[in-house]
Amino acid sequence: MTFFSVSPTHYLILSAVLFTIGAVGVLVRRNAIVLFMCVELMLNAANLALVTFSRINGNLDGQIMAFFVMVVAAAEVVVGLAIIMSIFRSRRSASVDDANLLKY
Repeated sequence: MTFFSVSPTHYLILSAVLFTIGAVGVLVRRNAIVLFMCVELMLNAANLALVTFSRINGNLDGQIMAFFVMVVAAAEVVVGLAIIMSIFRSRRSASVDDANLLKY
């Protein structure tokens, strides 16, 4: 049984894969809930990259930036879910295409 160490390259590859999955989800899906989950996945991938670079450089700057990204993501979820609930109550659908109907 061999144990291998996980290098920062592995974390950066994982971050790139997660960001790619999130970006494809944003481009392909039309459901607003899935869209928000994909955006959150992309933000978490960016956080993983920030923490990895912070660990490589030996300072806390990336971890502090990741904390602020999490704060912005939490605010985005609150506002986004309120908008989605407003669309769903009026149109009985959570489709992104129905979002332009709120301006009338």
